[in-house]
Amino acid sequence: METFNQDPKPGRLVLPLVLIGMIATTYTFVNRVATNNDLNVSAVEEEVVVIEEEVTEESTTTSTTTTTLPVEVVTYLEEIQAEKVQSDELGQTVLEANEKWDDELSTYQEAKDEFAKFIDDAEQFVQTVSEPGPPSTFANLVTSHEELKVLANLIYEDTKELLEGLTSSDTGERRAAALDSFNKNLALFQQKIEETIASVTSN
Repeated sequence: METFNQDPKPGRLVLPLVLIGMIATTYTFVNRVATNNDLNVSAVEEEVVVIEEEVTEESTTTSTTTTTLPVEVVTYLEEIQAEKVQSDELGQTVLEANEKWDDELSTYQEAKDEFAKFIDDAEQFVQTVSEPGPPSTFANLVTSHEELKVLANLIYEDTKELLEGLTSSDTGERRAAALDSFNKNLALFQQKIEETIASVTSN
């Protein structure tokens, strides 16, 4: 009786079957995923908020206020401006005459005549400043004008003192003091005119 030789390694038949099963399972799984893809993949829409920047244009409005001065006020301002020029001329001639005397460029009689003429010029200057004056309806101008009249009179007194100093027996101290006072009062007079004009035209 013939003996059947059994395969000493029966697992060799099982392994291909396992591999075939795995391949079949993998194929089925992949195929199912591919054909039955009911997954809703929704793209996340990113909400973009657009902020519109409101540009506010600042309109700079320059308001120019034109103030028309009354004719009588304009006339008065022109008058005191002319008086300022006149005072400057008076001061220049006094200064030159005094320097000529100090530098011995003029004789005593010439200096005396010149200094005497300054008194006449200053007296006329006082009358020019006094009249006609500002419009009476403008109280601030009336007050300022009164100060100008006071200063004009002081300038006049200084010119008289200059002559007294020239004819004095001292060595020139009295004349020097009178000249110093004359220059100061003249400067105050001119400053007051500038302030008066500025106070009216700047409003």
